[in-house]
Amino acid sequence: MNDRQGWEDEAEQSVDDRGVLRCDGPSTWIKITSKKTYHVPSWWNGTKYKDGPGGKMTVEVTKNGTISGEITVGAEAELSGVIAKAKATVSTKIAASVGVTVGHRYSHDVTRNKYGHLQYGSWGYKVSWEKYRSSGSGCDGVKVGSGKATLPTKETGWKYWETAS
Repeated sequence: MNDRQGWEDEAEQSVDDRGVLRCDGPSTWIKITSKKTYHVPSWWNGTKYKDGPGGKMTVEVTKNGTISGEITVGAEAELSGVIAKAKATVSTKIAASVGVTVGHRYSHDVTRNKYGHLQYGSWGYKVSWEKYRSSGSGCDGVKVGSGKATLPTKETGWKYWETAS
């Protein structure tokens, strides 16, 4: 399997850091509560293949397209807040969307009697987030929303895996 070990940022980021809190007036902020590396797949034609059993697969991106971030709960406006916080606490490489260009070629041997699968995409993250609001009378906020987001980075490539059929 092509897990791309070590492609995540080297520095450990604290997921409990809310950033700068303003206690002198109303404010809102987003907290990233968890992160997991994730291959964000592209879904347009020509970026997912299955071959076998056995042999060798060679594939190439031959189209342009965009891989975009997604949010499961909340408005599209909250996606920009989640992206901004994730850039600060998870990885500066995170983007709202990533353009993929022509010309990425990849080969992989397929184990005998197995089927190889290749999917093009972005080496991004799945994050959980919480949104807080403070009235300004104290530094403690009240949770007003939460959800999950799938966020691509500008690092793109092929993910490989095998199945029995």
